[in-house]
Amino acid sequence: MKRPISLQKRLSLGLTLGMTLLWLGATAGTWLVVQHELDETFDSALEATAQRILPLAALEIGNRRGPRRARHVATLKMDSEYLTYLVRDADGRILMRSHDAKLKIFSHRPTPGFTTTDKYRLYSASIENDSIVIEIAEPLAHRREASREALLALLLPLLGLIPISLLGTWLFVRLSLRSVLAYRRAVEARGVGDLSPIQVARLPAEIDPLAEAVNHLLERLRKALEAERSFTANSAHELRTPLAATLAQIQRLRQEAPEGPLQVRAAKIENALRELARLSEKLMQLAKAEGGGLLSQSPEDLIPLLAHGVEEWNRGAAARIRLQLPEATRVCTAIDPDAFGILLRNLIENALKYGDPAQPVDVSLSTDGCLRVINGGPAVPADVLQRLTERFVRGNSETSGSGLGLAIAQSIVHGVGGQLHLASPASGRDDGFEVRVQFPQQTPTQP
Repeated sequence: MKRPISLQKRLSLGLTLGMTLLWLGATAGTWLVVQHELDETFDSALEATAQRILPLAALEIGNRRGPRRARHVATLKMDSEYLTYLVRDADGRILMRSHDAKLKIFSHRPTPGFTTTDKYRLYSASIENDSIVIEIAEPLAHRREASREALLALLLPLLGLIPISLLGTWLFVRLSLRSVLAYRRAVEARGVGDLSPIQVARLPAEIDPLAEAVNHLLERLRKALEAERSFTANSAHELRTPLAATLAQIQRLRQEAPEGPLQVRAAKIENALRELARLSEKLMQLAKAEGGGLLSQSPEDLIPLLAHGVEEWNRGAAARIRLQLPEATRVCTAIDPDAFGILLRNLIENALKYGDPAQPVDVSLSTDGCLRVINGGPAVPADVLQRLTERFVRGNSETSGSGLGLAIAQSIVHGVGGQLHLASPASGRDDGFEVRVQFPQQTPTQP
């Protein structure tokens, strides 16, 4: 799944790109204006040059003696000229020319005023009833060079403006979205069971209604979950007393009843009541697992809690549980000891009930906070394995049970921020069933 682009990145890139496009548009418009003004300035200079040279040329031609012949005008420095000119008479004969003038760029019968060719801008003027005509030429490359330099002067600041504007926009957007980022961190830091309102000050006007709607939704969800948990816990608690009384009456009835069908029926009723009592206990555990109080105020060491829990089970399970503890002195995580006891009880009970009774149950804890419970027996099909953490789902339908053990374990593990994985066959084996719980490790507090 493609990761969405952050609002900060969108605004930074969008504003920088928009400002760059506006700068380019303004540069293009400015360049057109500058180019027009340069053309007017160069045309004015071309016309002024012709108006200054023409009277001098007429005076020089009028003072000549003998036939009129073309003369080159000498210069102080023989180099290429920006402006070249020809002076002709009414019949088109050349009377005077600049030293660098090329005849092919001039027309034989020039038109008064400005004309443009592929490479030159020409201006023609005359005096004395067109008896003397001057035509002056300027290379267009000169104008194009000036236009390019003007355009470059406008674009060069853009190279520095783009990174500066991107950095400035990014910083401004980040400062503007500080409250939004704080709101996101507050949401991400929430645990699974934390449904209290999220309080973040000075949210933008566009985000504040959304935050209020989220808080209202959390409040409604909290009340609904509390009502469900309260009903589950109260129902299970209220059933314990009448169930115990009924179970005692059934046991007394079995003792007083004669041998025969009545004894068999009483035994079946006793077994059903025992299952109902276990279900009531599981419902109370589920209510605790889905409620609060799963986290401890300070990190708890799992090694003594695990050793004590396994020792209690081995007293009544014919020592079928093999425990392997890490070499580390402490493995700490923030879980309530009672919640850990419920978790361990359900995992071991599940392994003993559904595993091969001829094989032991292996319980181990690693230094990185990984708890493993492995039992023997045939492998569980993959489609059933995916559903075992759901409520009232059992792997072996022939074995009695409520189907809540792994659901309770899943709720507790998620409530403390851990991860629960199921595997069948177990790791390194061809059969069996493995439950792996990865607890988030924490550094123990100093006394």
